[in-house]
Amino acid sequence: MTADRWTQAVRQQLGLGRLVPLGGPRDGAWITERAAGSVLRSAARHTLGVRLGSLRLSLTDPEGSYVAAVPPPPSALPPGPLRITAEFAATLTPGEPLPTTAAHLRTALAAAAKERLGLTVAEVDLRVTGLLDTDVAERDEDDVRPDDRQSPAEPEPEPELGDDESRVAAATLAVPGVTRLTGALGGLGRAVHIEDRASDDSALPRRHVRVEIEVGASRRALDVTRAVREAATAALPDHPSVAVLVTAVSN
Repeated sequence: MTADRWTQAVRQQLGLGRLVPLGGPRDGAWITERAAGSVLRSAARHTLGVRLGSLRLSLTDPEGSYVAAVPPPPSALPPGPLRITAEFAATLTPGEPLPTTAAHLRTALAAAAKERLGLTVAEVDLRVTGLLDTDVAERDEDDVRPDDRQSPAEPEPEPELGDDESRVAAATLAVPGVTRLTGALGGLGRAVHIEDRASDDSALPRRHVRVEIEVGASRRALDVTRAVREAATAALPDHPSVAVLVTAVSN
């Protein structure tokens, strides 16, 4: 990899944000903070009189997290309840105090996290950072924050896949709700990763697969990843363990 491509890969990975768990410890699925944030910001835009600022996802109790049933992607957070932390500005509306507006926003974020993604959210912490002079329930496209959008990275040539990788890729793309393979993690353009992993000192090495995907908005992300894990495991005769990483959610 050239220096320019390496720099681009690092910048791309940093732009993905944290890799947060989808579902529970047995689900073997993660989603990038950027992908999850796009869905949460979309929900916030439907909350009248609110403009969302910074938004982060983190574990509520890192010490109380669980061990994932399959090897996680590099640097991924372990499974455990999540906290959504967000800042927002709001319009003062007659008859609706700020605590009520915050409650509407909290409900919208929690519902989107659960129903559209499958995140296990235990807390939604909100902080008011300003007051707006006009209603921002409907904003022009020019007013949308840059990180509201998920602009796809410049496409790179897909590395040549081996037979097993091709089988996993084909099985994954056949799952309803999968819109494409991404290969965003590390910026190497490879969406299917197969490696040998030893589970313990007494066991023979077992192959492990990581699949990176974009999902559509019509199906809950967690349900799609569960189906992908089943399809990818069944695609190979040795039935390897499978982890799925969602790197984008399309509209």
